[in-house]
Amino acid sequence: MKSRLFAGVLALGLLAGQMPLTAHHSTTMYNMASPTTVTGKVKRFEWTNPHAYIYLDVTGADGKVTTWEIEMMSLNHLKSYGWTRKTVVEGETISCTGGAAKSGQPAMLSSLMKLGDGRIIKS
Repeated sequence: MKSRLFAGVLALGLLAGQMPLTAHHSTTMYNMASPTTVTGKVKRFEWTNPHAYIYLDVTGADGKVTTWEIEMMSLNHLKSYGWTRKTVVEGETISCTGGAAKSGQPAMLSSLMKLGDGRIIKS
């Protein structure tokens, strides 16, 4: 009886521990069905795990600058696409295409980028 109880508690613990891991990889907060493109100057590039980020200063039609948080894939994926920590530099003008945040916040999950030198690269 005790061994079945222990096994049940252990199984529930392992299952509960997996929920945050699967939630981490959700893209439901982004509108991936209708890609958006933003163009601006790189404010900051974070080459970090588990995902890299670019903070992009985008100037609107009204002249107001908004900083967009651009989430990218993991470093392993980016390296396989040809990225390094020096692929983009602060001040460079780039375009990012991906799913914008459904919340309306200036954020997106990027899938493609057009770099300052004209190259288009997966992100």
